[in-house]
Amino acid sequence: MDMLSSVSINQLKRTIEIQKDFYKSELINMGYFKTPEGLQLYELPLKRLRQIYEDVSGQHKEKMKQGE
Repeated sequence: MDMLSSVSINQLKRTIEIQKDFYKSELINMGYFKTPEGLQLYELPLKRLRQIYEDVSGQHKEKMKQGE
């Protein structure tokens, strides 16, 4: 593996971790800590975190609208 490939792979891994951290932080701020299956947020892949975030944030926005 050449240097360029190594840097790109490391950058990709770091980008994924940053995205996962974002979704975990946002979900925790909305009071979401575990999946219905009992999995902790840190156990989930990026795709699942994103799905949960979209679902929970949609519900959160609806609650905010109803509270107005």
